[in-house]
Amino acid sequence: MKWDQLEEESCSVARTLAVIGDRWSLLVLRECFLRVRRFEEFQSRLGITRALLADRLKKLVRFGVLRKSPYQESPRRYEYILTQKGLDLYPIIMAIVHWGDIHMVDERGRPKLHEHKKCGKMFDPVMVCSECGEPLQAREVHVHPGPGARRADAARSA
Repeated sequence: MKWDQLEEESCSVARTLAVIGDRWSLLVLRECFLRVRRFEEFQSRLGITRALLADRLKKLVRFGVLRKSPYQESPRRYEYILTQKGLDLYPIIMAIVHWGDIHMVDERGRPKLHEHKKCGKMFDPVMVCSECGEPLQAREVHVHPGPGARRADAARSA
């Protein structure tokens, strides 16, 4: 697989990596979920070069994860707002947060806590089966070829 051809792969992981598979894209998304919208604030919070940030924002807009919305006319400036496609990345970001909270914290503990507004409780994000509601464990999942699988991919799954 070539990096610039990932979006053409039949694998959903590879196609997703084409969009969010580098550290800066993930960190830009983290900031979006923390309600950052403006170029200068992204740059200030991330310490990223202007060119690299512009490239990542352009890519996220091209893939429909963010949309540009003008907030100033002279000079013309934009806010970057998560689309529904972007908001649907929240479970992925939270899964990364959860893994980091378990495996990458120091003796001080978690750097951020997450509160569910509906119930007012601090929570840990967990992935559950959409059918039975049980937590998912890797050893308890079997993968089958889907309708979008290419012939060679379906043969490898069998």
